[in-house]
Amino acid sequence: MKPTFSSTRSLALACAALAAFTLSGCDDRQFDAMLDSIRQGFKAFFDSVKPDALLLKGLTPGVSTLEQVREQMGKPETERVFDDGSRRLEYPRGPQGLKTWMVDIGPNGRLVAITQALTAENFAKIRLGMSEDEVRRLLGKPGQVAGYRLKKETVWSWKWLEGGVTPEAYFNVHFGPDGRVTTTSRSDVIRGH
Repeated sequence: MKPTFSSTRSLALACAALAAFTLSGCDDRQFDAMLDSIRQGFKAFFDSVKPDALLLKGLTPGVSTLEQVREQMGKPETERVFDDGSRRLEYPRGPQGLKTWMVDIGPNGRLVAITQALTAENFAKIRLGMSEDEVRRLLGKPGQVAGYRLKKETVWSWKWLEGGVTPEAYFNVHFGPDGRVTTTSRSDVIRGH
């Protein structure tokens, strides 16, 4: 995954802030707090562009803890906590990434499973009438959201590894004005010449 303009800009701002505080003569506590903030910013940036093999390295179901998952994978896009104390952490690799990792943590705080959400099997689970939240729980954050006022619909799209003649494609979920699924579709990834 390529770094986005936003993540590159954040990294540049962090470096500029470090330089400004270094030159302004702040006290040790302020400097330590600034360094910690910059370290966290760098970690978040590198977690967002880290290859999947490094992102998932060393995480073992039944052994790894929630804290170890967070340390290895960074802050999730979304964290859902269920009634039994289990959790699901969402790590989309988009907007142009081809995977969204769902990390399930049991009530005991241990890793249960890490699954790739953007699959044909998951797409087949999308049904007419599902809510936006139900779709989001299943597929994660969409890479693109487009509103079509004349059609009175909103379309969420995920880029994924479809395979076949064109290896990458978009899976699209169309929502009506009531926020419920009306249909799904597929579209090609348009490449420049």
